[in-house]
Amino acid sequence: MRRIRLLIVLAIALIGVGCGSHARPAPFPSHRPDSRLLIHVLNRTSFGPRPGDLPRLQKMGVKAYLEEQLYPERIPDDPLAAWVAPLTALQENQRTFAERYYRPMADARKQRADDIAAVAAVAAVAAMKRAAAQASMGDVAMSNTAMTAPTAVRRAPAATSITVLPEEERYQRRNREVFEALQQQHLLRATYSQRQLQEVLTDFWFNHFNVDGRKIEDKPTLVEYERDVIRPYVFGRFRDLLGATAKSPAMLLYLDNWLNSAPPPPRPNAPPPPPGRGLNENYARELMELHTLGVDGGYTQQDVVEVARCFTGWTLHNHEGTGFWFNDKTHDRGQKRVLGEVIPAGRGIEDGEQVLDLLARHPSTAHFIATKLVRHFVADEPPPALVNRVAATFLRTNGDLREVMREILTSKEFSSAAAYRAKIKTPFEYVVSALRATNASITNGRSLVGTVAGLGEPLYQCQPPTGYSDRAAPWTNTGALIGRINFAMALVAKTFAAANVPIVASESLAGDALGWDIGSRTRAALDNPRLNPPQRTALLIGSPEFQRR
Repeated sequence: MRRIRLLIVLAIALIGVGCGSHARPAPFPSHRPDSRLLIHVLNRTSFGPRPGDLPRLQKMGVKAYLEEQLYPERIPDDPLAAWVAPLTALQENQRTFAERYYRPMADARKQRADDIAAVAAVAAVAAMKRAAAQASMGDVAMSNTAMTAPTAVRRAPAATSITVLPEEERYQRRNREVFEALQQQHLLRATYSQRQLQEVLTDFWFNHFNVDGRKIEDKPTLVEYERDVIRPYVFGRFRDLLGATAKSPAMLLYLDNWLNSAPPPPRPNAPPPPPGRGLNENYARELMELHTLGVDGGYTQQDVVEVARCFTGWTLHNHEGTGFWFNDKTHDRGQKRVLGEVIPAGRGIEDGEQVLDLLARHPSTAHFIATKLVRHFVADEPPPALVNRVAATFLRTNGDLREVMREILTSKEFSSAAAYRAKIKTPFEYVVSALRATNASITNGRSLVGTVAGLGEPLYQCQPPTGYSDRAAPWTNTGALIGRINFAMALVAKTFAAANVPIVASESLAGDALGWDIGSRTRAALDNPRLNPPQRTALLIGSPEFQRR
C-alpha cells in the first residue's frame, strides 16, 4: 500500500497538481547550451551516462570519444570481468554440453521408452492368453482370471506414470542456469562495460538477426551465437557477419534451415521423406526480407524458392546443434537463378556462399541496413539524405560497419536539434540507463532481468524474426509508463532488492544524466513540497526527459 500511495503522489507530481504552502526546494540550475550535444552523444552511443561521464566527455571532446568507442579493443575493460566472472555457466561449450547433459538424457529417455514398450508387450501377450482362457472357461473362469492377473500386467500403469528422469532434471536445470546467466551478462555488460558502443551495437545486431531462445533447446548454442557470431563482427564487414549468422546452429535451428534439403527424385513406390525434410523456405525468406534486401528490396517469391534451393544441405552435425555441417547428399545441385544472377549447376556449398555475396553487395541491402541504423541512432523517421549517404558508404567500403557507424555518428543529422531526445528508450535501455545514472551496484541480476521482462522486453525471447521494435509506439502505452515509474520509485526508495543504489540527490542526477536540461513541467513537479528527496530522484528517473535518449 505504501508503494501504491507513493506512486499516486508521483503521478500527481507529473501533472503538476497538489502544490502546498510548504517552502519550495531550491530550483535546479539551468542547463548549459553545450551540454545538450554531450548528453546526446552519451545517450546514443552508450546505455546512458554514469556519474563522471559528462565531464570526461567534455574534457576529451566528442571527436576523440567517438574514435575511442569505434575501436573497443583499445579500451581496458577489467572491471566488467569481475562482474561477469561469477556466471560460470557461460563457460559451457555446446559440444561438451551435449555430451554431458543432452545425450545421457536422450539415452535415458530411450531406455524408458524401451522398458515401457517391453511391459506393454508382456501385457498384450497376457491379455491374449486371458481372452483365450475366458473364451473356453466361461463367465466364472473369466472372473477368477481377472482377480489373478500376472503381476507385470497389473503394474504396467505404474511404469508409464514416470514423468521425470534424473537425467532430464539435470539437463533442464543446467539449461536454465545457462540461459539465466546469458540474460544476466547482457545486463551486466550494458551497465558496466567501458566499451559502450560495442554493447549498443551487439544489442542492435542481435535484434536484427533475431533468434528466439525458447526455440533453441541447448542454451549454450545461444551463448555462442551472441559471443562468437554477433559480438566479434559489429565493427567488421557485413558480409562476414551475414555469413556467420547463416552457419550458426542458433539460426539454423530457429529458422529451420537445418531441415532444408533437396526433394528426392520421384521414384515409383518410393517412401515419403522423413517428417520436416524437403525444401524449407523459412530462412531464405527472412534472409532477404529481414537480414538484407528488406521487404521492398526487389525480390520475388521465385527468388525465395531459388535461394532456399541454394541453402539445401546447410545443416548441423546432428540435431543437438553441435556445429555447422554441409551435407552434400541433401543439396540441390541443379542450376538456380537469384535476382537475375545464374547459380551454376553441379556445385555444393558455393551456391549459398554466392547468394550471400550477392545479397551483401546489393544496393537494396545497403539502403535497408542504412535505414535501420539511422533509425536506431538518429530518429524513428530516418532523414533520407543521411540514409543515402550511409548507404553509399556501405557500398563504397564493401560493407565496412565501422565506417558506416563513423558516417552516422559524425553527421550533421546525428548532432541536429531534431535528433535530440527523439528516441524513446526500450525497457532494457530504460532499466540499464537508470542503473548507470544512479551508479547502482547490481546484487540480483535475475530479478532485474525479470523487471525488464515485466516492462515488455524479455531478453532473448522475442518470438518473431523481426526482433523488438525500434520505434516509440510499442513502448509508450500507459501501463508501460506506470511500470517504469514504479521501477524508478522502488530503485531509489531502496525497496528494490536487486541493486544497491547510493544516496543520489536529484540535483546530482539532473546534472549527470540530463545535463540540467529539464522541461518546465518536470521542474514544476519537482518543486512539489510533498515530495521527499528519494521521491524527487525517482520522479527524475520516471520523467519524460529521462525516458528519452
